[in-house]
Amino acid sequence: MGNTHPGATAPFGMVSACAYSGAYPTGYGLYTKNTEGVPETMFDRIQASGFTHFQQSGTGAIRKYYNYVRVTPMVQPLDDLGQSWALHDETAEAGYYAATLDTGIRSEITVGDKVAVHRYTFPASSSARVVLDLSCGGLATELGRTVPLRAQIESMGHGRAQGTIVMEGVPLSVYVEVDSPGWRQMLWYDRRLIDGGTRLDFDSIRHTNLRPFGMLFRGSARAGQTIEVRMGFSLRGTDQARENLRRECNGESSAFTTVRAKTRAKWREHFEKIQVDGGTSARRTVLGTALYHALIKPCFADDESPFWPNSGPYAFDVSTMWDIYKTQIPLLAAIAPDRAADLLESLIRVCEEEGNFPIGYRMARGADRFFRQASALAHTALADAHALGRAPIDWAWALVHMVDDLRRMYGEDFYEHGVVHPITHTLDLAYGYHCTARVARALGDRRLAADLEERSRGWVNAFDPVTGLLRDSEYYEGGKWNYSFRLLHDMRGRIDLAGGDTAFIGKLDRFFGYGAEPVKQPGRRPPTAEMQAGYALKRFEGLNNEPDMEAPWAYHYAGRPDRTAQVVHSALTWQFGTGPGGLPGNDDSGGLSSWYVWASLGLFPVAGQHLFLVNTPAFERAALQMPEGEFVIETSGHRETPIGVDGLDREPPALFVQSATLNGKPLHATHLSAADVHRGGRLHLRLGPEPSSWGNGIRPPSLSDSPPSEAAR
Repeated sequence: MGNTHPGATAPFGMVSACAYSGAYPTGYGLYTKNTEGVPETMFDRIQASGFTHFQQSGTGAIRKYYNYVRVTPMVQPLDDLGQSWALHDETAEAGYYAATLDTGIRSEITVGDKVAVHRYTFPASSSARVVLDLSCGGLATELGRTVPLRAQIESMGHGRAQGTIVMEGVPLSVYVEVDSPGWRQMLWYDRRLIDGGTRLDFDSIRHTNLRPFGMLFRGSARAGQTIEVRMGFSLRGTDQARENLRRECNGESSAFTTVRAKTRAKWREHFEKIQVDGGTSARRTVLGTALYHALIKPCFADDESPFWPNSGPYAFDVSTMWDIYKTQIPLLAAIAPDRAADLLESLIRVCEEEGNFPIGYRMARGADRFFRQASALAHTALADAHALGRAPIDWAWALVHMVDDLRRMYGEDFYEHGVVHPITHTLDLAYGYHCTARVARALGDRRLAADLEERSRGWVNAFDPVTGLLRDSEYYEGGKWNYSFRLLHDMRGRIDLAGGDTAFIGKLDRFFGYGAEPVKQPGRRPPTAEMQAGYALKRFEGLNNEPDMEAPWAYHYAGRPDRTAQVVHSALTWQFGTGPGGLPGNDDSGGLSSWYVWASLGLFPVAGQHLFLVNTPAFERAALQMPEGEFVIETSGHRETPIGVDGLDREPPALFVQSATLNGKPLHATHLSAADVHRGGRLHLRLGPEPSSWGNGIRPPSLSDSPPSEAAR
């Protein structure tokens, strides 16, 4: 239920490709749109009407579903285009997807960064064809369709074609090569062939006048004959699309094997950045799958921005920044630092061109930058990147944008009144001020840093001192309990506001259900009353939603890392699995999968604070290939725990850290600086089945640890 898809992708690649049924939310699969309870199915079988390009990964209802340029291999008449056929013998590997249609056509797809290569093996047929539909877009759900605004397609002769469609204000160009000797090549419109035509132009397309259009290649096929379709994509015209195809396919007439091997090698290079020892086969499979999902997005289309002419990184599908800033961007900074820097450079450029740091960013022009969800999230990643000192960014210029962005949108009310509703934006903005202050201080602007840090103390205005929780307000996908345990820059002050360690731990225990009865999960079409009764419990939603992702680590700040260990262990053991329902909620562009990776390693990044929290890992040993050296997390006393298996009749797991050393020296704190991790080293954790006093006394740093005058220095 993670809303991912099994299609072919490259690490952070611009292009993906997958079987298309029109189902929610990626275009693959069975399900219709659903936000509560068990989802309902649209179809009674896995099926496809062809294979489309550009898919989201792990998102929910973001109203952007891509699925452009559908390719359909057929042995039926063109009138049957759009019909769906059952899929059999599906195979999914990193960079590769294959399935056999009911028609007997074996379909294989691989992708590079900006190309897709299809290979179709036909049964014997006197009328085989490969049909390209450039009018396709979106989903087959209500309000899910995307219609091109303008389009042009042109036959270039000899198995060559090119076209451009403008989707949501973005010109997407494709250059196509089809190896089909002896087959005819024809344009078509409204499922009717245009004999002898070489070009179609559509200047103004609306939902009411859209008719499908595209190009087809047809002829006779002998049994087992293979047709290869090579497609280069660009956001800067067909010439660049052709060049992208030439560069990645090396000008070869048969490029499928070459492209697949290159993409597989790229995946292997990324996977090798994290190595683990121990763990059951299922647990290792889930970790590998999580790492794979964590490296699909954002999409990087270098030198492809349709909105500014300069070369350089252009990133889109930053669609759930409110998730990925906590877990995924720190993961990229650790094992793909060049891409992490490219993402920040791209976000700065978006801010320069459009006036705001985006909270989310899609391949689309115009509004819907997700400002309702959150504020000032790019500031956290920028602060961490500056502290690490590796990103080649003009930091003086970045600071200008960071400061200016704090005054935009909800930021104006926060600047004037110190509080803004929805109340979570108060937390966002206060945190953004703190992160920006860190950069200003490091750049030597002490006066600016002092002013920013003082405003960052406005987080306190979001809380009710009577309840120790956030004030009543509107909340995005959650309630005040979900958001009340975020890891702020002043957790000492936040715990004091709640009444101290004991009171704060009591609230956390209530949230996580210690001593409470099990929760009844909603089924299909849950009535409103059932959902409201569940929300009224004010309980942890089990990583079903992003506000809860960091809450287990709040115990660290109250001196109870043993509680963190219990909650995280339960989530890793019971909420993730190897089947199609192996994720507990939307993967949100890799945010949830990145959570799993970090939690399995026994680390959690506190985004914006240059900090990692330490917890019990799920594996006996792990090694991360960091930019400056290998960071090893090793254990003694580790005990394997199968996932999804009741352990009551087993030896109790060694959940709790008894003692720790970093590079051979005792580590009494439950945290490390990000620099300690990134430069490489060896963290040794001695584990046991009972809680210990480790980490009870030394808390992770907070703004209140120093007086305001010192914190501003």
